[in-house]
Amino acid sequence: MDAGQDRRPSGGDGGLRSAVVVNPVKVADLDELRRTVNDALAVAGWPEPQWFETTVDDPGRGQTERAVKAGVDLVFACGGDGTVMSCVSALVGTDVALAVLPQGTGNLLAANLGLSTDLAAGLQVAVERGRRLLDVGAVEDRYFTVMAGMGFDAQMLAATSETTKARIGWPAYVVGAARHLRDRPMRVQIRVDDRPPIRRRARTVLVANVGRLQGGMRLLTEAEPDDGWLDVAVLTPRNLRHWLALGWAVIRRNGQVPQMEVFRGRRVVVTSNRAQPRELDGDLISPARHLRAVVRPKALWLCVPQPEDAPDLSVDAQSAGERGERLVEEARRE
Repeated sequence: MDAGQDRRPSGGDGGLRSAVVVNPVKVADLDELRRTVNDALAVAGWPEPQWFETTVDDPGRGQTERAVKAGVDLVFACGGDGTVMSCVSALVGTDVALAVLPQGTGNLLAANLGLSTDLAAGLQVAVERGRRLLDVGAVEDRYFTVMAGMGFDAQMLAATSETTKARIGWPAYVVGAARHLRDRPMRVQIRVDDRPPIRRRARTVLVANVGRLQGGMRLLTEAEPDDGWLDVAVLTPRNLRHWLALGWAVIRRNGQVPQMEVFRGRRVVVTSNRAQPRELDGDLISPARHLRAVVRPKALWLCVPQPEDAPDLSVDAQSAGERGERLVEEARRE
C-alpha cells in the first residue's frame, strides 16, 4: 500500500458497505446488538451490514476474509482483543477499514488510540469516516497492532481467568501477575535489525507498536502507531522491590522506568534459552524459544475520532460518544 496515497473509500451518498464480525460469547444480547447496529447505520444512510459470528476454530480471520471478498468497505470488529487481532490479520494491506466495537475486558487497541469502549461512540466514529493509516507488526503469519510479548506478560495472561476478567475487568490481570512475580528470569538474546545481538536475563520482552498496557498505563512514551518503527522493551526486575519500583514509575508516568531498557528497530528477533509463553495483543499464541517480529508500515486503515492527526485521539472520544448516543436515540425513534 502506498502510504502517500489516500485510497479510503468514499462510499458516495449511499453510505459504506460494511460487515460486523462478532464474538457471540462476548455479547450479552446478540439480537439487541444487531438491532442497534442495523438501525443506527440505517439512520446514517448506510446499507444493512453483513453479519458474521466467530467460532472457537475461527476467531475472526476467515469471516473477515469473506467480508473483504464480498466487497465491503469497512469491517466492524465486535469482541475482545482476540477478535480485533483476527480481523486485523485479514485486513492488513487492503483498503478495507477496521472499526472497533469493543465488547471484551482488555481492548488494548481501543485503550492505546483513544477509542471509546462505548458501542454508540464506536458506531459514530465509523459513520464520520475519520481514518488513520497504522503500522502493524507481523509475527509468523499473524499480526499485532499494539504489542507482542514473550515471558512474564504472557504468563500473566495465561494465569488470568475469563471469569475474573468478566467480573472485575482489567484489574483481574493484577491477580494473574502476582502469581508469577517470583518466577525465574529467562536468558534471552535480542537482535534488532542488523545490530550486534545483546544478551540479558529478562522477565519479559515486549515488541510494541504503541505504548499502553492493560488499564491504559503508558509503558513506552515514545511509541507511535504510524512512525514505521517497533519499540522493544526489555524488563529485568530481579525481586519484588524492583517490580514495585518499575510499577510505580509507570503509574507516575516517569520518563525513566527502572529495570527497563528500550530499543527501536524494524526487525526484532528474541531467542530464549527455553520455550516461553508468548502473546499478541493480549491473545496467547503457542509457546516457543523465538519471537520474530517485523514492522509493516502504513498497512491498516483504522476508523478513529476526529481530528485524525491528533497525537492522542482520545481528544475527541468523549464528544464522539455524545454524538453516537444521539445517533442511537434517533434510530430507536424511527
